[in-house]
Amino acid sequence: MLLTGTYQRTLDEKKRLVLPKKVREALGDPESLFVAPGPDKCLWLHTGGELERLATRLDDRPATDAEARLFRRLFFAQAEAVDVDRAGRILLPDRLVALAGIGHEVVLVGVRDHMEVWDAAQWEAYLRRHESMFDQVAEEAFTTRQRGESPQA
Repeated sequence: MLLTGTYQRTLDEKKRLVLPKKVREALGDPESLFVAPGPDKCLWLHTGGELERLATRLDDRPATDAEARLFRRLFFAQAEAVDVDRAGRILLPDRLVALAGIGHEVVLVGVRDHMEVWDAAQWEAYLRRHESMFDQVAEEAFTTRQRGESPQA
């Protein structure tokens, strides 16, 4: 699954988010999705299949890995299944909306295997903070190195 794009959206008074038709189709027109906390004060949206793939990758980490245990607990304990209604809306859980500091104006961002929901102002601030680093992080992202090694000069 390849999820891309940036979509300006609004939440209604009940905290419902309308998923664009293009996004629903890319997700395989699911009847439900999983909403979970993501890094950087956003929410992650996963299909059941993609959440299973994420869980499998985490299962590869040893039980003694404290960071993996912490992530599993914080992520899966707060993840919640939500239905996609006939209008293509999902109801974002109040506690997750509050956790991510999401207001009325939001941005839906495609991040390859999942979507992220950001408060619009937080997304703009994130872009301003990081877009000048694009070339540097792109180079590092495509440089192969072993865990623990320092980046190449």
